Amino acid sequence: MDSSFEEQTPQMPIADPPPELTSTPPAAPGRRQWFWQGKIGPAFRTIASLISLTVNVVLLIILILLGQQLFALKGLIAGQLVGGLHRNFVLMDQARIVSAVQVDDTIQVKFDLPVNTTTVVKLTEDTRIQGARVNLSTGGLTIRNAPANIVLPAGTDLPIALNITVPVDTIVPVKLNVPVDIPLNQTELHQPFVGLQEVIAPYDQLLAKLPNSWLETPLCAGWSGWLCRWMLETK
Repeated sequence: MDSSFEEQTPQMPIADPPPELTSTPPAAPGRRQWFWQGKIGPAFRTIASLISLTVNVVLLIILILLGQQLFALKGLIAGQLVGGLHRNFVLMDQARIVSAVQVDDTIQVKFDLPVNTTTVVKLTEDTRIQGARVNLSTGGLTIRNAPANIVLPAGTDLPIALNITVPVDTIVPVKLNVPVDIPLNQTELHQPFVGLQEVIAPYDQLLAKLPNSWLETPLCAGWSGWLCRWMLETK
């Protein structure tokens, strides 16, 4: 009876299992599937994100290094070139020429010297004077205003009055040290020095306002200051 029942029971067709049950089970997530998941879109976005991140990091490093060089260049130009020129122009205008000029020369002297004075001269030899008027008083004899020839002995002092013109024509040697102290701001150099200061001053003031490091820039102000300090100290 069992056998006849089995023979009379119709055979039901067996349906194929769904594709989800027959497909190969997904592999464990790994490095390869992180890049490639079987779809072009997600893979392209992943690669583009990695490239963009790498480029941004490289550009950031280049920007930091380039900024350091620019700050060093700014310090060189502002402190030594433009600032140095401005300071030296100010000092040059305030400077003084202090020296001693040595004079070693000859000067020709030629002029007429008027002489009008009284003096005393001494005779160097006996001098005979004829027709002199003398007064004599000796014993009981007195002679007044009598003509006579007299001899003045050598060494006699004679007071005389001089009123003459003496021509002078000679060469005088000159040798001396002349001290010199000339303030430059009282010479014709004052105006050029002031003009140079006015030309350099705007550039000096402009460079003085520029930051000297990344920490003085607006990017490192406020809450981002700690990040800038960390990056610069790490570098």
